[in-house]
Amino acid sequence: MNIYMQTLKRDLRIAIRNPSSVLNPLLFFVISVSLFPLAISPEASTLMQIAAGIIWVTSMLSVLLSLNALFHYDYENGVLEQMVISHHSLPLLILSKTTAHWILTGIPIILLSPLLGVLLFLEGDSIKVLMFTLLLATPSLSLIGTIGASLIVGVKNSGMLLSLLILPLYIPILIFASSAVSQAQFDLEISSQLYFLSTILIVSLMGSPFVSALALKISLE
Repeated sequence: MNIYMQTLKRDLRIAIRNPSSVLNPLLFFVISVSLFPLAISPEASTLMQIAAGIIWVTSMLSVLLSLNALFHYDYENGVLEQMVISHHSLPLLILSKTTAHWILTGIPIILLSPLLGVLLFLEGDSIKVLMFTLLLATPSLSLIGTIGASLIVGVKNSGMLLSLLILPLYIPILIFASSAVSQAQFDLEISSQLYFLSTILIVSLMGSPFVSALALKISLE
């Protein structure tokens, strides 16, 4: 637990010193959502129907945009190799870095979602469901994304490759999360979608650090 907290604090300090890696995905998230009323229609009925899909797609792309920086700094400075050969648990170190990524990316998205939901004419109950699905699923986005980031460590201009690896794995999360918000707008039952999102989170939490550790060792060989 001590090395977990030390790694977490270190990654947060690095992000504070390099704010562009954190702010760019969030600015992309806000700007992308804000452009949809201009591109599609400013009518409340139209935007309300597609609001869940808009926010969730842009959330996924924002998380994906931030994954390139997950191991980049440590790889460039040789720290990543030291983490791999150290006596500390590599899955635990990766889980700590993933936690830092979620704190810097997932939590701001959750906090910004009510404002953007109001912009897209979502009602109060739907906004609550939106925030809850984001709270359940954004950790899964970071955990699954860590696997892809581990696989492409050291590959230059790897943005497209990372997208091809990770986006198919994000599709179930997108389907269940946007479906929950859409059904909440019509006062329909959403427990099944929440159960699926919770299951994905638990499986990701249990498996992602170990798969990422294995992928990282293979990538650095």
